[in-house]
Amino acid sequence: MSEWTKTTIGEIAEIFDGPHATPAKTSSGPWFLSISSLDRGRLNLAESAHVSEEDFVKWTRRVTPVAGDLLFSYETRLGEAALMPDGVRACLGRRMGLLRPRTDRVDPRFLLYAYLGPQFQQTIAERSIHGATVDRIPLTELGKWPISIPQLNEQRAIAAVLGALDDKIAVNGRIIATSDELLASLAKGAFKNATRKVRLGELVTLKYGKSLRVGDRTPGPIPVFGGNGISGSHDTALVNGPGVIVGRKGANAGSVSWSSGDFWPIDTSFYVDVNSSNLPLEFVFFLLKKANLPELVGDSAIPGLNREIAMSVTVPLPDEGVIKGFVERARVNLAFQDRKRQEIQRLMEVRDVLLPKLMSGEVKVRDAENLAEGAV
Repeated sequence: MSEWTKTTIGEIAEIFDGPHATPAKTSSGPWFLSISSLDRGRLNLAESAHVSEEDFVKWTRRVTPVAGDLLFSYETRLGEAALMPDGVRACLGRRMGLLRPRTDRVDPRFLLYAYLGPQFQQTIAERSIHGATVDRIPLTELGKWPISIPQLNEQRAIAAVLGALDDKIAVNGRIIATSDELLASLAKGAFKNATRKVRLGELVTLKYGKSLRVGDRTPGPIPVFGGNGISGSHDTALVNGPGVIVGRKGANAGSVSWSSGDFWPIDTSFYVDVNSSNLPLEFVFFLLKKANLPELVGDSAIPGLNREIAMSVTVPLPDEGVIKGFVERARVNLAFQDRKRQEIQRLMEVRDVLLPKLMSGEVKVRDAENLAEGAV
């Protein structure tokens, strides 16, 4: 890293934060960006809420995020960041800040990767304020924090290599979303042809998952499902796949997930046991989505889905021919999505290997380009 220059955050970017309050959420309107919006270097609007136009004016008095701004969390989930995309109207939520790059000094995309790189992540760990309840980046000190950067042309070259991987990840994500929309449309058509209504408990049984503490897990190929979907991995399965998992506790209780292979559902989730061998799991997956289980979640400090109440819900059941026709198409699409998710995982692994090596100078851009091209 002899060609890299040590500078400070304040010398390469302006620092802003949002209002220290939360507006009323709305079903539409400008986006309200919270720490849940940050997802491994990407902005996940699926985890974001909306605000009214009136509140948008109030919440953008300090700053309005624009394309190229680096969004970050300064309380809890420290180290998370994402770039603000083009064409999105949004305001910052509580505990959210942004860095506005001085583009004559730093490339915005490079700044994101430098922020996510191990050197600056270590700086965050060392210089954050560790409180009794939450850890915090002191924004008044952030401008003095050191960061090393190369010349702009090398910044852009590094960002192009890592960005190509991220772009392919994003493309695959959009392909999966399009496939989801198609499946939702097919499911809607199948349920329109329902010939009768039955209790969910006549068709399936929701079985409790089994506790598996993080410290007891051995990273491996088996996905671990909790109340919010996949929460890690393990080397041993509890249930043979494919399977359907329902969130039992937590913010996403009632959510329905699909596992194409063997899996381990922990005790904040249910897994589904089908009562009849004539009812394909692929159909059950969409049937449970149709049941709208999140609406049944109890209103308490820790939201939860009651098993007996869920199994008492009445659901529409088409005849066997309609189910068979739907499942034939659903099975193809779910397998396609699974391949795309596996590709995303491989791309993320390559990116996560290259990121620290490029940021330390261990791997040259030309060598990284060859590795990235092979992955893409």
